[in-house]
Amino acid sequence: MFPASQLEAMLPLADVVVMVAPHTPSTEQLFGQSAFAAMKEGAFFINIGRGASVDEAALLEALVSGKLAGAALDVFAKEPLPVDSPFWDMPQVMVSPHSASTSDKENQRITDLFCDNLRRYLNQEPLRNVLDVERLAARKIHRGIGPC
Repeated sequence: MFPASQLEAMLPLADVVVMVAPHTPSTEQLFGQSAFAAMKEGAFFINIGRGASVDEAALLEALVSGKLAGAALDVFAKEPLPVDSPFWDMPQVMVSPHSASTSDKENQRITDLFCDNLRRYLNQEPLRNVLDVERLAARKIHRGIGPC
């Protein structure tokens, strides 16, 4: 693991790069033309983080040029991925429906969390996994969306 400041220095060392970062101001289009240019010739790119962290035009260029051997993409800047997106027809690209985290235990875990939070709510206890609306509002304002 390396800090983001060393990203482009480390990219040439990797055969496979997996993007798992959340969408924040510092990860907005983190993978752009310079990052893809820094990657090893024939490398493979996987994005299971957030679509906004990748400049899709730069990724497309890296794939079409052959710089990258392929990509597995679970998230996109616009979802669902438009039917006219070139990613659908590229044999070296695997598109999945924003479900890379899905597991056979997911529904049970969601149900368990709901039941635990219901019990906590009824007992006037703090809830688990509460959305931080102030942080969300600050993020939306930063992105120019306005208050929620």
